[in-house]
Amino acid sequence: MALAPADFDLIVDNLGREPTPTEAALFENLWSEHCAYRSSRPVLTAFETDGEQVVVGPGDDAGVVALDEETLLVLGIESHNHPSYVDPYDGAATGVGGIVRDIMSMGAYPIALIDSLYFGPFDREHSRYLFEGVVDGIADYGNAIGVPTVGGSVSFHPGYRGNPLVNVGCVGITHVDRLLRGVAQTVGNKLVIVGNATGRDGLGGASFASEDLDEDAAVEDRPAVQVGDPYTEKLLIEANEELLDRELVQAARDLGAAGLGGATSEMVAQGGLGAEINLDSLHQREPNMNATELLLAESQERMAYEVRPDDVDAVLAIAERYDLGASVIGEITEDRYQCRFDGEIVVDVPATFVADGAPVEERTGATAGEPVRERPSIEFDAAVELVLTSPNTVSRRWVYRQYDHEVGARTAIRPGDDAAVLAIRESDRDLALAAGAEPNWTAVNPHRGGAAVALEQAANLAVKGATPLAGVDCLNGGNPEKASVFGGFRGVTQGMASMLAALQVPIVGGNVSLYNDSEYGPIPPTPTLFMLGVTADVEVPRMASIPDATLMLLGEPVLDGQRANLGGSELFTRLDATDRLHALPESPVSTIDALIDAATHEATLATHDIAHGGLITALAEMVTADSGLSVAIEASVDPLELGFHEQPGRALVMTDDPEGLEQVIDGRLPTAHIGHGIDEGMLTGSIAGESIELDVDTIAKWRALFDRTLD
Repeated sequence: MALAPADFDLIVDNLGREPTPTEAALFENLWSEHCAYRSSRPVLTAFETDGEQVVVGPGDDAGVVALDEETLLVLGIESHNHPSYVDPYDGAATGVGGIVRDIMSMGAYPIALIDSLYFGPFDREHSRYLFEGVVDGIADYGNAIGVPTVGGSVSFHPGYRGNPLVNVGCVGITHVDRLLRGVAQTVGNKLVIVGNATGRDGLGGASFASEDLDEDAAVEDRPAVQVGDPYTEKLLIEANEELLDRELVQAARDLGAAGLGGATSEMVAQGGLGAEINLDSLHQREPNMNATELLLAESQERMAYEVRPDDVDAVLAIAERYDLGASVIGEITEDRYQCRFDGEIVVDVPATFVADGAPVEERTGATAGEPVRERPSIEFDAAVELVLTSPNTVSRRWVYRQYDHEVGARTAIRPGDDAAVLAIRESDRDLALAAGAEPNWTAVNPHRGGAAVALEQAANLAVKGATPLAGVDCLNGGNPEKASVFGGFRGVTQGMASMLAALQVPIVGGNVSLYNDSEYGPIPPTPTLFMLGVTADVEVPRMASIPDATLMLLGEPVLDGQRANLGGSELFTRLDATDRLHALPESPVSTIDALIDAATHEATLATHDIAHGGLITALAEMVTADSGLSVAIEASVDPLELGFHEQPGRALVMTDDPEGLEQVIDGRLPTAHIGHGIDEGMLTGSIAGESIELDVDTIAKWRALFDRTLD
């Protein structure tokens, strides 16, 4: 990658001269799509970012929301897509390390990770290779640093054949008095780098992430992938805590994209200040590194701190105590960003120009419309097996058993349910987490699909009794220079933003990852949403079948005279069929509030969201070895529509008091008694006149695809 001619001319006009080679490389990285959001910035204004709970919105390393008057939650999400294709283990591992340090830089202690992963078809050997490598990388890094991975999502879709997506979110906790910002404070303060020594790994990572992948990327781009060291990261986490406890840090930034140059220029530009940096002072692990390498290498496990001069010795002493490297590399100045190397000035530019001056690239493009309706013929029992054996609906147990999801002793609901729940001992409320996207939906209709993704994450929280609080997003798309591709990206963004606005859920930060193209073409527009919710002081309902309890369906069922839309459903995707995407509730807030009230009702025993895979999949997921379900839904419509459409905002509830539950719902959602729990380990009954009878062993065998294939 090189500077575009227009960018080069703008730089020359501003500086009054041609940039030095080091300056050109710095601009190339900081003005890349990955760092500057040049194509997406105009689209991102669609999101609501304010709210009484919002403390820090988009623009810093992570967003911050208030859990109560004293406790703050810090949340962020990051993509490591191209690195994970080139080197799935290190690409995914360093994605974890980067988002954890983003949380740390805001003065928070990381308490949980969540990941959303997207790969090509599961029957391809290369997809399984990437899948296993990514899961291993996340597991090894997260387990080693002691931060539990408590939830997420996995999707397989042909659109990710040549470009997988690895999106990792993290949440941390802090006190209002410990909150940090990535904004330089005072002229004369020192800049201190703490952590690993700098090497040549990760060079050009920001610009690499702003290019399409080609067929030789796995070999040619390997130097752009960072190498992680989780044990150093764990030491850095604990050292960061001591620095915060002793109030030795004025501002902080993670050294992520564009390395030292990115972190320090953004820090001072945000404060309207400048910096003088001596690159020779940076602690290094490789000999003969030049100025550009020192400035832009993305070596992991490093933090940049603004420190008062009188506190520098204390900071260095703490770094030494934790066996971490540390360098005083310069100080805060008035307005220019200057770097010296070997006695010469190699960078001398206005700080705000290099960090914030990338021109916005206005793009247009048509949003993809819904396809022509095509309805295949398939027998009901064959459809059940087809959907329940799909890699997109089978058990994720193989994935989450790689993770230590209980370290820290906060995990109240573990992975495998609709949402994870963490105990927050610092507050009287607990925290629920959910994340994901659905490429089948967004490929059919980007705008409505983006809205459905937002509603689905809110529903995942609601059925665990949690009220949505805030979210961060990772918006993944293809090459924005292609009008149709950018139209899809804009569609999912605007659709998600409209639904979040209706739900009154602010977006407090996030990430954009474009140029996710390969020899196979662009990925589907993929708007991963990581949403937090807070739970009331009640026992949180699990996902299970309860013997003798009444099974109720909440939400828009398919009734006489209505037709469900199966576009984007797992059934139609498996059949290569098309249809319009499902409808969405007219009142999303009322829908979510009703689900919360149902989940927290005193007679509610268990709950489960209905979405991906439809009603049949939700029923199968509730069946365990100890109990089963009996269902009987009568409606004069196609049983495929009743059993497999995927409209979000619906739930199954097991209750001892169906009449009381209906009174609580109070007409906000349609309710239907559809069955009851039994003691036989079976899913048995009928769906719209079609009989269904599956024993727990068959269901378990179908759902154990990953265990059978990958172990």
